Order: sequence, then structure tokens, then C-alpha cells
Amino acid sequence: MEKGKKTLWANIGAQQFHLPEGKPDAQVLEGEIRLCFNKRDLQNLIKRYHESDIQNILKDSHFDLTAETSDKISITDPWGSKFTIVASEKVKDVRGVQGGDASLGTCMDDLTIYTHPDANIAGIARFYEQILDAPILDLTCDEKSGGGKCIVSMGPYQTLTFKSRVEENDADGVNMHIDLRDEPESNPSDQTYYQSNYGPHISIYIRDIRGTYKRAEKLGITYVNPRFKRRAYNEDEVVKDCMFRCLDIVDPENLEVGAILRLEHEVWSVLKADGGLYKSCPFDEAPPGCII
Repeated sequence: MEKGKKTLWANIGAQQFHLPEGKPDAQVLEGEIRLCFNKRDLQNLIKRYHESDIQNILKDSHFDLTAETSDKISITDPWGSKFTIVASEKVKDVRGVQGGDASLGTCMDDLTIYTHPDANIAGIARFYEQILDAPILDLTCDEKSGGGKCIVSMGPYQTLTFKSRVEENDADGVNMHIDLRDEPESNPSDQTYYQSNYGPHISIYIRDIRGTYKRAEKLGITYVNPRFKRRAYNEDEVVKDCMFRCLDIVDPENLEVGAILRLEHEVWSVLKADGGLYKSCPFDEAPPGCII
């Protein structure tokens, strides 16, 4: 816990959750998070659950544990976000680990984001391939509805999945992952005005921050979140701060349609401007191909 900020950093291998206190409500992810444990640790986790009083303690919350087997459990956290924990032979990323790691789990190997039933899944795939330089591992589209599933490679150990939500869902497919609020006092008068986003965001490291920013800027999708101190408004500031943000996922081949969905991406550079490893990057050394 960072003193005075009420934010928890929870590590699992090379991945990390940033969990601030929700006021008045906690963020609930419209999706599912999959965590990997080795089989012994998962069985110990299940044993600890049955020996604890957690069901009684959290009886008035959304907490639920279902689909329990020796290899898998499905959990709804106290606020409603969904987790699946699986027994896996995956090991912690040999390239590095989050500092101070003491987690039982080995990695967060997939993050699934729900989209509107008729979302342009093929357009999401083109966004990640063409803008963020991320390979697509699987793409399934329904020709009638336009929905389906897209699995994006976030590296050799993790995937990011977009999946059409077919069950009843009244949320707007473009706005379901954001919480935008007007806070003009937090914006410098000489810069473009942006609303603050209090919705969930995902953080990724990429090999070429400058090239990626140029592609995103050309599409007009770069974003500055006034909630945070690092506010990169141009390419020079991006290189200096080693990061930028985008909010809209668009189809590079159908820009006139607008955002397919909105999900804040915190895009980080592996390298600093001087070529050294960025201080918060979990790698022990920069993987081959990283540039600045």
C-alpha cells in the first residue's frame, strides 16, 4: 500500500494489478481475468478457501466461487469482476518479474474484454496488428452479426482477448469500459482539454514507443488522462515520459465509423530516451528489437 493513496499493487509474476480504493463505487471489469497457478498452489488455495470464514465475511457482497475442480476455479470478486484460476505448467516469465513479487500465482495469462454483440471484431484485430504491432493468434467473426472473438498476442506468455457478449447487456458497446468526468481545473490552459477517465485501464510495454505513437496520432486517437501526472501531448513528451495513452479502439480501414469500443491503454516504452531500461519495466534486460 502506498501511504496516503489507498492503492494496492498486487503482483503475479511479471504482471501487476493497480487497485485504488473506489469512491463511491469500485470499478467492475466487463470481461474476465485468467490467472495461472501451479497445481499444488491451486490446491492449497482451494483448501485455504474451505478452511476460512470468507463466505460468511463477504456474504453481503458479490463474492462467489463456482465451477470448482482440482484444476480450475471461477471466482466473482466482492464487487463483481470475474476471475478464472487454472492449474498450469506455465512458469513465471523468465525475462523478469515485478519487484517485490511474493505471489503464489505464476502469471496473468489472459485478459478477456467483452464487446457489444455486433462489434467489429475484425476491426479490433486490425487495430492491434497495424497500430500496436501485436500479432493476432485467432480471429473468429460472425458474418451476420459482425461479432465473434479476437485473441491478440501480448508476448510469448500473455494474450488479450476481445469477445462479443451475446447475453443480455444494456451497456453501450462504445462506452462500457470508461467513466469520463469533467475536471477542467486539472488541465493546463495551453493544452488540449481532455476529460478524466476513472474507468479501468490496461498497461502494456511495447518495443517502439515513437513509431507506435506516430501511428496512433495519425489516426487521432491519442489521449491524455488528467488524473495522472504524466501527460504526453506530443512526440517529444512521449519519448521523455516513456509513455502515452489512447482511449478509442478503431478500425484503421474504417475510421469514419468511429470507436469500436473505448478502453484506456497505458502504452509504455521498454526503453528510456537514453536507451536504458525503463525503471518500472519488469524485464531484467530489454528484449531484442526494442528501440527508442
